[in-house]
Order: sequence, then C-alpha cells, then structure tokens
Amino acid sequence: MSNPPPRRKETRTDRPTPSDSPIRWFHGLVRQTGGAIRGALGRRDGQFAFLAVTVGYLFTYLWAIRHLTFSGTGGVDVFVVENPVPLALRQQSVFLFETVARIEVGPVVYLVGPVNILIGLSLAALVGVTLAVSIVSWRAPAACRIGAGAGASASLPGLLSGFACCGPQLLVVIGLQASAGLIAAMQWMVPVAVVLLIGTLLWVGSQVDPETM
Repeated sequence: MSNPPPRRKETRTDRPTPSDSPIRWFHGLVRQTGGAIRGALGRRDGQFAFLAVTVGYLFTYLWAIRHLTFSGTGGVDVFVVENPVPLALRQQSVFLFETVARIEVGPVVYLVGPVNILIGLSLAALVGVTLAVSIVSWRAPAACRIGAGAGASASLPGLLSGFACCGPQLLVVIGLQASAGLIAAMQWMVPVAVVLLIGTLLWVGSQVDPETM
C-alpha cells in the first residue's frame, strides 16, 4: 500500500488590508518600504541610481530657481553677507528664501541659500531613493510582488515581468524628476510634490519584497 502524497504546506499571509486595520496596514507598509529602501541602497546599482538622481535633481532645482547659473566672468570670487543666519531665514516668496553668499568659479555662479538647498535636497533624496528602489526591483524581478492576477505577465522573461511590476512607478518618478523646473518655478507646488513623492515611494515599497532584493 503506497503512502499518500505529502500534503502541501499552506502559506498564510498576515499582511493586513486597509479595511481590516488601517493603522496596522499603514505601519506594515512603512516597515516594508523601509526594508525595500535598505535593500536597494545595499546594492551598488541602487547606490549609483540614488546618488546620480539625487545630484541631478538638486542641480536641476537650483538651476530652475536661478541659484546656479553660468554667467561668470571666468575668475574666482567668494562673497558672504553680514549676519547670514537671520538673512537665510528670510522668505523671498513661498518656499523660496534669501541667499547669503555668492561663489563664482569660472563660468559657474552659485548663490548659496541654505534653506533652499535643504528644500531641494529633500525633494532630490525622495526622488533618488524611489528611483533606486524601482530600478533595483526592475533589475531583480524576483523582488517584485506579481500576484496571480498578473495573468500572462507571469510567464514573460524576468526583466519584462519586473517592468510589469515596477515599470509604471518608474515612469511616474521619472516624470516627477523631469518636472523639477516646474516645481521650482511654482513654489507653492513644493508640499504637493512632497506628498506625491512620499505616496509614490510607499506605492513602490508595497510592490517589493525586500528579502529577494
């Protein structure tokens, strides 16, 4: 008498849903996104994507608000205002603050505004980390959570499956990165951009399995 085949061990998911427990679901989403960020920044391709995008976005932002220009005379010059701290906190307009120094090196002229740098760097870091997670997930398709509803995409080659999972998010963030000039020109859009970027990052994190990155 042959032994019965072993029963398959059923896997039970403990992932809460928004309708089940919104607070628990959001906490799990933040924790999963944090794991995805650590996994992406632990790889060389993720580190390169993060640094390249962050620096590129920051330079674009500073150029858009006219703090980084190419109007120099070719020399080297540094000028710092008196009492820079109170001046740095003075607003020119919404989310645009005064500059406290002028640095000229060759054709490059940079107006130093500490608060503006902080705003631009915050936006740049959000874009950079989101693209890093998306690119790593695209290059490592096993990290993407492609459910049974993905249909035929589950049988496609690995990279294509990865793009089916994280490609839309990647395109969204590229679009946000390309709009750096618009965000800088219309300063009231900064909080909107922050909310959109954080939402996109959580969206990307929800699609990624950090353990397979």
